[in-house]
Parts: sequence; structure tokens; C-alpha cells
Amino acid sequence: MAGNVSDIGDADFEEQVLNSDVPVLVDFWAPWCGPCKSIAPVLEEMAGDYAGKVKFVKLNVDDNPQTPTKYGVRGIPNLVLFKGGEVVEQIVGAVPKEQLTSAVDKVV
Repeated sequence: MAGNVSDIGDADFEEQVLNSDVPVLVDFWAPWCGPCKSIAPVLEEMAGDYAGKVKFVKLNVDDNPQTPTKYGVRGIPNLVLFKGGEVVEQIVGAVPKEQLTSAVDKVV
């Protein structure tokens, strides 16, 4: 996806998320997921708002099954916020931007 949100996979998850110097919001999604598509523009906008402070990435659960399994992702969209390689927040479903902003503000 073009823009501020990067696509990642199982192979580069550790490097991009766990070893990141800044907090990372991971969007676990799939192309067939309607709510995933509806939340994507919100994440893109937030990625611009938090540029340099928080990294926004998305991981396709169909193409990369190992990481979602490891983190217990059962429903999508599933947004997991990492800081220092640890999960600090998990939000399931297409939620309002205010709820996402509130979660991200806690780790910035």
C-alpha cells in the first residue's frame, strides 16, 4: 500500500516491529475483510499525523500465518500496539479514530 503505512510479513516482523526504536501499530488484516478496508484510510491518516513518533505497518494474515498465530489474532481487523518489542494494547474491530488515537497517545 502506498503512503505512510508499510506492508510487512512474517519474515521481517522482528526487524520492523520488535526491534523498532519507536512504538509500532500493526494492522493484522486480509484483502477480503470489509472492516479492514474501512479502517485503512484512518490508519493512513494517523500514520501521517504520527510520522517519526509511531510506525504504522500492516500484515496480511492470509499470506503470513505465523505472526498472527503467535499473537493470538483470531478476528480482524486486529490492531496491536508494540513498544520496546512488547504488546501494550490490542484493539479488535473497526473502531473510531478517537479510540485509536487515545491508544497511540499513551505510548508516544
